[in-house]
Amino acid sequence: MINELFEKLKDIRSDVCVTIILNTHRTHPDNKKDPIQLKNLINEAEERLSAYNDKKQTKNIINKLNQLSVTLNHSYHNKESLVIFANDDILEYTRLPIHVEDRVIIDNTFATRDLIRALHEQVSYYILVLSLQEARLIEAFNDQEITDNVSPFPIMNDSPYPEDRHAASMPKGQENLTEEFFNKVDKEVQKILINNPKPLILATEERNYVHYMNVADNKSAIIGNVTIDRNEVKTNQIIAKVWPAVNEFHKNSARERINELKSAVGTGKFVSDITEIWNAIDQGRGKTLYVQKGHFQPGIVESDGIKLKDHSALHEPDVIDDLIDEMIEKNICKGGETVFVEENDLEKFQGLALVTRY
Repeated sequence: MINELFEKLKDIRSDVCVTIILNTHRTHPDNKKDPIQLKNLINEAEERLSAYNDKKQTKNIINKLNQLSVTLNHSYHNKESLVIFANDDILEYTRLPIHVEDRVIIDNTFATRDLIRALHEQVSYYILVLSLQEARLIEAFNDQEITDNVSPFPIMNDSPYPEDRHAASMPKGQENLTEEFFNKVDKEVQKILINNPKPLILATEERNYVHYMNVADNKSAIIGNVTIDRNEVKTNQIIAKVWPAVNEFHKNSARERINELKSAVGTGKFVSDITEIWNAIDQGRGKTLYVQKGHFQPGIVESDGIKLKDHSALHEPDVIDDLIDEMIEKNICKGGETVFVEENDLEKFQGLALVTRY
């Protein structure tokens, strides 16, 4: 999973860490371009590494990348992008469901911003498919299935009462039996949410939704309900029906984050100068870093501030390939968070802003 890979990579430091990032294609014939572009980026990495003194180390890294490029299958399992991480000790790669900017980053850390962006831009969530006989818990990522049933689901209702006893005007005893089953289901859902919190949406009849909300321990985790037909039992059918509601919830959440940024302006807890942002994060004052999608900035960290460079300076000594990536990682390590926003939302702040804790 993306989060596990980020946790593995974020604290790694070495003399040479190479990150290769490229867009890929899910279908033929476009995916035939992907190995060619990957090879081009490996060649770019090799050319840049030729300036490094430790030839044995850099040769080892390039050999790893070339071996991977031969073994990678671009005909199956492709998503929107591919990210490869390599140094003298490590070779990792992952496919991401987001579009990226093709590039090579060479630094003493790995460039993980696209992992973070994939985690934040894309929506991972649970769907609780609820009936009187059975409860299923689907884990989904955008409009794609992750897990058909999260353990210990499915959970069957062992009540002796059949569904035809359930009418719109249910006797109180039947209501109690229904809510007893739903309460049992909710206890298992809460255990899963504690260990791996994500938004939860129900897919059930309206009357079942009402009864479930009566017994739910954590109503704030539930973002709504989508009514599904009893014939819609296949996982892909359910996700297709639910995804538009989840996507709208995600968009509303993003708008709320922009409003938080606007509210912080003028309060003394807002900075937009890149040197001030760097220093605030370094001091542990960063709360929320807002980054415009596709905003990259090479530069040098000097004693009197940040000196910005353009991309033609990547070969120069002491130039950090992407200052934004460095700030994202450092802010997360110090307990902050990152929000990626559309270009227009940060236009007047040159693509970068920070809300501070104090």
